[in-house]
Amino acid sequence: MNLSIAHLGPPGTYTEQAALFYLNWLTKSTGVEAMLCPYPSNAQTLRAVAQKEAQLAVVPVENSIEGSVTMTLDTLWQLDSLQVQLALVMPISHKLISCAQSLENIKTVYSHPQGLAQCQVWLEKFLPSVERIPTNSTTEALLQLKQDLTAAAISSQRAAQLYNLPIIASEINDYPGNCTRFWLVSQNHLPISQPTVSECTRYTSIAFSVPANIPGALAKPLQVLARLNINLSKIESRPTKRSLGEYLFFIDLEADASQPHVQSALAEISSYTEILKILGSYNVLPMNALGEAVSG
Repeated sequence: MNLSIAHLGPPGTYTEQAALFYLNWLTKSTGVEAMLCPYPSNAQTLRAVAQKEAQLAVVPVENSIEGSVTMTLDTLWQLDSLQVQLALVMPISHKLISCAQSLENIKTVYSHPQGLAQCQVWLEKFLPSVERIPTNSTTEALLQLKQDLTAAAISSQRAAQLYNLPIIASEINDYPGNCTRFWLVSQNHLPISQPTVSECTRYTSIAFSVPANIPGALAKPLQVLARLNINLSKIESRPTKRSLGEYLFFIDLEADASQPHVQSALAEISSYTEILKILGSYNVLPMNALGEAVSG
């Protein structure tokens, strides 16, 4: 079996690094061969799997500093055929990459909006007057740094090495515990073994819209989960994009969808919702559970 794994490019992104961790584990433990396929956005990465251009996608879903990656959530809601198979948690250590002689020479800083947001306190302290320019990924602007000696980019140590660029400031994210959760997504359950660890918790992610904005519309589904003693690790609302004030909800359950009481809960919740989607049941693993060294 040959698998293609879609991810946010160009090469050197944190998402590619997460995809490489999974690819290396897959090759070593199962012998399955896989290749990485970069795409310009997380939405295009997911659509590539929905359109069968790739078998798997690795996408960021949540950061410990900036919260959910809304493009990932919104796209998964729009696509009906995708299922989350696994979650990986990776430490994120941002570097300031530039060919400038010093910080004083920098006039613009480029990065993905999440990268800029995760370093905003550092930027305000050390580069308060620079222009911050969002890009599609943390590596998109790296190719122009050798031509523009007043530009810098927030990216990873691995990206600096790949593009042969100097790091002029390290550990610039505002919180040292910065980490991102990535989902491994496919159309169907793949006929390959998945990495597991004994202490790992099984999660189920669901999303639903409600028939009307009335009292109790959200409370009733939550009461079902509480009554059946199903703990939630996350709940978040997103606009339906149909009209102002209409929302859909993403919820992570600390439970496996195959358990009878969870199946009962989902069946009951469906009677209170307009659309209910089970996005998948999966393990959440730290990167070192895949047998790889954690690096920035």
